[in-house]
Amino acid sequence: MSKDRPAPEAPAPLFPLVDSHTHLDACGASDAASVTAIVDRAAAVGVERVVTVADDLAAAQFAVDAAHWDPRVYAAVAIHPTRANVLDDATRAEIERLAGDPRVVAVGETGLDFYWPGKLDGCATVPEQTEGFRWHIDLAKRLGKTLMIHNREADQALLQVLRDEGAPETVIFHCFSSDAEMARECVDAGYVLSFSGTVSFKNAKALREAAPLVPSDQLIVETDAPFLTPHPFRGAPNEPYCLPYTVRALAEIRGEDPDDLAKASTATAERVYGLRPVSG
Repeated sequence: MSKDRPAPEAPAPLFPLVDSHTHLDACGASDAASVTAIVDRAAAVGVERVVTVADDLAAAQFAVDAAHWDPRVYAAVAIHPTRANVLDDATRAEIERLAGDPRVVAVGETGLDFYWPGKLDGCATVPEQTEGFRWHIDLAKRLGKTLMIHNREADQALLQVLRDEGAPETVIFHCFSSDAEMARECVDAGYVLSFSGTVSFKNAKALREAAPLVPSDQLIVETDAPFLTPHPFRGAPNEPYCLPYTVRALAEIRGEDPDDLAKASTATAERVYGLRPVSG
């Protein structure tokens, strides 16, 4: 993402959408007014609700606050796998307290990331990530909440941990970026796959082959803003209002009408997160 590139222009609206994974704090939100401004921009193009996601303790505390500041915002809290080495007793206790908040709809993002160890200073090792992932799985099950997964270059290891621990009732693979074989395995296991702007990238051949294989009742959409801005704005700052670009790209790949895909993805997001309709 380059701050030198201008923000994308607002897309044409689609049927009311849910941005199933965004980071409002990383988008620049810091208080109730800035959260509302971002969500207002999204609502203007049909993105009526967002799930803001934590990757560390400060972000988890912010996410819960944001979800109380604006009824269109929900939260997901966890410690990112690359930071799993900070999961001491005090941090676990605070994440568990936050995860119990009624505005928190998922435990996440958690999982495994095999890309960064050895490349990023201070990155959690694979054993540390695995231990943290197991703890988050247990937390999601104890609280009866959806598990939101981060997976980078760890397909089979991640599936094995889920099998070993026993997956929660609902599992979401955030920013699904794997191939058709992995998509089939996840679909067969009953998991939900979330597609981001990466599906619009022309060089994402394996992902674009996987996307049509996912049933609509196991598919949701996300921005992962401020990252992964969809084509043709790749590299520009992302925000929840950009979600219709991804939905239209995904619909083209799947041979579907964008409005139909929007409706289906929203229905699935409402079900897996237990979202309430927007009052109005």
